[in-house]
Amino acid sequence: MAGVDMDPDVARRLFEEGATLVLLGVPQGTELGIDYKSWTVGPRFRGVKMIPPGLHFLHYSSSNPSHIGGETGPKTGLFLTLKSRDILLANWDPKEEDLNFSASENEEEVSKVRANLQDLDPFLGPYPYEVMRKWVSLTDRLTQDVANQLQPLSGRVCAFCDVIPELQLKHTKDREEQNLPKNDVACQSMKEGLDKLPLMKQREGTELRFSSIPSQTYPPGATPAQITQCSLDLSYALETLLEKHYKLQPLNVLGELQFAFVCFLIGNVYEGFEHWKRLLALLCRSEDAMRRHKELYLGLIAVLYHQLGEIPPDFFVDIVSQDNFLTSTLQDFFQFAIGPGVDGTLRKRAEKFKAHLTKKFNWDFDADLEDCAPVVVELPEGLTLE
Repeated sequence: MAGVDMDPDVARRLFEEGATLVLLGVPQGTELGIDYKSWTVGPRFRGVKMIPPGLHFLHYSSSNPSHIGGETGPKTGLFLTLKSRDILLANWDPKEEDLNFSASENEEEVSKVRANLQDLDPFLGPYPYEVMRKWVSLTDRLTQDVANQLQPLSGRVCAFCDVIPELQLKHTKDREEQNLPKNDVACQSMKEGLDKLPLMKQREGTELRFSSIPSQTYPPGATPAQITQCSLDLSYALETLLEKHYKLQPLNVLGELQFAFVCFLIGNVYEGFEHWKRLLALLCRSEDAMRRHKELYLGLIAVLYHQLGEIPPDFFVDIVSQDNFLTSTLQDFFQFAIGPGVDGTLRKRAEKFKAHLTKKFNWDFDADLEDCAPVVVELPEGLTLE
């Protein structure tokens, strides 16, 4: 683990005041990282030192030895809030291929580690201060409370879902009782094979607990005109989400946007990307809410500024620009931002953000969306399409 060069006095102060993760028994070859940096674990690795206080994301992927392929497993991560001089102690569980932090609850064990910290120092890698500013810019709205509220009950954010069968059908008679096809005959088609597969569900406690985005965008008893209006302006749906999940602190929804983005960008969780897209679309297409939540939307611009600067270029091409999601979503946002009743500061900030994105990504937010609409072709009389 190579650290950034720094003044020896600064390094000494950080060593004394920073938090320490003591991670024992992590197999050589494991990919392990904290926040925006990762490394391949070597034979001397015992943890990370000089960690600044605040919220951090520890992530790791186990790896097979090179003589049996050397494949890296799916990434696992967890959010931690560390205080000055904190020591967290974990041991690698080879059976679960995961870190077990139960030793951190043993005060005697932690005291022993603290007393021997100087001896451990040569085996501790320094926190990567060269990426700290970037990490803070991606999580400045995310609190530990919001992270705890959103991450799985298991405390682990996993790149791949841990799934189990909905029904435990160990014997043929179990399948017969459920009127399911037997597995003792070769399949004659793909559909037949799929029908024989068990229905799967995510293991309880491993699900990300994102806020539910309302599927109904209009209030009960709405008139057809109101339903149409609420499909164009999603403010009712946004206010419903804020009332249910962030009633006391509406700006914490920006923390959820950052949580989803970190899960996707660093944790490799595709579900995080999907939720980020849905939550972003809800925020950007809520015209009336934009007039009533000035601080929320000023914060959204700042959050997006940093997030869009971190998406890998190839990801932009392959996924983010798919169906013109970002350009069409942000086009609606910029159009609403210049509407009547929008705060002047918010309007100016949105205009500057629009100019920044236009210059950086060469996006055209002023193109007429009608140009992208399907063309209606009149058929000659008497001609029909089968």
